[in-house]
Amino acid sequence: MLEKTGIPTEEMIKEVFPSIDRINKGPVAVIECYQKIPCNPCVTACRFNAINIGDDINNLPELDIEKCTGCGMCVSKCPGLSIMLIDGSKSESTILFKIPYEFLPLPEEGTIVKGLNRKGEYITDVDVIKVLNPKSFDRTPVITVEVDRNYLYEFRNIRVEG
Repeated sequence: MLEKTGIPTEEMIKEVFPSIDRINKGPVAVIECYQKIPCNPCVTACRFNAINIGDDINNLPELDIEKCTGCGMCVSKCPGLSIMLIDGSKSESTILFKIPYEFLPLPEEGTIVKGLNRKGEYITDVDVIKVLNPKSFDRTPVITVEVDRNYLYEFRNIRVEG
């Protein structure tokens, strides 16, 4: 399916997600990088050595969830927008997602926006908690949104209307 549509299967998605127990402990990266390409900015960005690609720059990145602190430095550095942070420690009913977002207009904190799946289809409304856009992120803002836990494996992006 990925080769034809660019959209990973549910099985592929669940393979790269940490366990629910780890998600509930606090922020952790999810790396949805499914194709071997020469790339390593995530490895360089991670000062905790939680991301590794080995000796071949074409290898898929692997995350050591025990080393991942959820600092988020990798999120804005991935040119493929393939990394997000998830945090289930704040609520039993919602998950915080920190996602890269390169569209305009940027959402405003405290607003409700459209939550999208990997096909770009609307799935649920989500609350914008924080918008980070410092120069160090190199024009890739990171948006924190609160999403109903029922959409843990479906949610991937947002659409700002207006």
